[in-house]
Amino acid sequence: MKTYILSLAALFAAITAMAQNYDPVKTLVMLNQIDKAKTDIDKAFGNTKYTAKPEAFILKSTIYSTLANTDAKKGTPEADQLIGDADAAFSKFKEMDPSMALLSESMYQNGAVNLYSNFYTAGYNDYSKKNWNDALTKLKKAINYSDILIKLKLLTSPLDTNVLILAGITAEAGGFKEDALNYYQKLANAKVGGEGFEGVYRYLITYSFGKKDMEAFERYKALGKEVFPSSDYFDYDKVDFAVGLANSFEEKLKAIDELLATDPDNFKANQVLGEILYDTLDPREQEAVLPANYADLEKKMINAFTRAAKARAGYEIPYLYIGDHFINKAAVVSEQRDQHAQDMKARTKPGTMASKEDIAKRDALDKQYGETLEGAREPYEAAVAILASKGELDTRDKQQYKKAASYLADIFAFKKAMAGKAKNPTEQAKWAAEEKKWNDRYDSIKN
Repeated sequence: MKTYILSLAALFAAITAMAQNYDPVKTLVMLNQIDKAKTDIDKAFGNTKYTAKPEAFILKSTIYSTLANTDAKKGTPEADQLIGDADAAFSKFKEMDPSMALLSESMYQNGAVNLYSNFYTAGYNDYSKKNWNDALTKLKKAINYSDILIKLKLLTSPLDTNVLILAGITAEAGGFKEDALNYYQKLANAKVGGEGFEGVYRYLITYSFGKKDMEAFERYKALGKEVFPSSDYFDYDKVDFAVGLANSFEEKLKAIDELLATDPDNFKANQVLGEILYDTLDPREQEAVLPANYADLEKKMINAFTRAAKARAGYEIPYLYIGDHFINKAAVVSEQRDQHAQDMKARTKPGTMASKEDIAKRDALDKQYGETLEGAREPYEAAVAILASKGELDTRDKQQYKKAASYLADIFAFKKAMAGKAKNPTEQAKWAAEEKKWNDRYDSIKN
């Protein structure tokens, strides 16, 4: 009886030892008998003692991933299932031994390489088919294995740029902005350059600007310029992005107003704001409908140009814009004056006086015309003062100089006419002298 008990104990010890001995299956793998190795490990996994150690799972992962990559299985649904099971086994191995010490063995390293290669290839295939969600899921796994291989120095580069750029592009295309941000940041922070990588920095700049993270915006803009010094894209500033990323007129105004809220004296922001408003208030298309809040936008435009002129002394362009705006506005009133004069003439019989209503309307239009012209006077005077101080002018500056002088002569000619109509010879002589001064100035500007 004692001998029988001892025999049972010996048998149990042998079974236990066999259950925890992974060498037979490992030998099969090394002999490339992968089908047999899978059969044996599947049987062994029915024994809880065999799966008590992390080596059982890294061994299973290696066998399954190797089998999936054989010519007979590669590209089949069975291979996909094998890779899924191999990945799950690897995750269990890592959970049981976070140090992953067994990856020091070359056989197990091959298993990790197989998983990386498979997920990368599968991710790329889904990317090619524009299956963004599936592609990104697989590429994320490829990145995880890539990190492990880099840690093991099986990948010599400190960063797997190929899988990161593919994951970033996939995430961007699929609308997974935070994922794209994560992968692109890794590339940009490592100052990765070369063909196909400029978009990394462009994305980070645009993303940062959209999030109103100006610190990150400037940092990635500087990095982009450092890595791609010949690209003009990285010379654009926050004003360019505020306008360029906005689509509608309202969006552009909002974007620039947000910039000016933190930097009210920014020259470029004020100048661009003025120009956007000018294009809306002074459209080139005659049939364009002016905005209902015209008066408010006009005040905003004048304030923007005034701030721009103050921010950059000796710069005439803001003044010219204001002057041109009022000249354009006066031209509309002038057409109304001409139309009313024709209507009044048609309604008035020869030898009789025009009606009081017609005369009142004529005088009101004359007053409106004069006041509108007056809005251009000071801006044009400021502009010509700057142009006169520049000395040698290029062709464009001369044209602007002559234009401003000509309009100033017209302004004072109208004031002279109104003074004559009011029978005020003193004022009439005063404005006549101003008219002559600007006409003489116009003639003195040589082309």
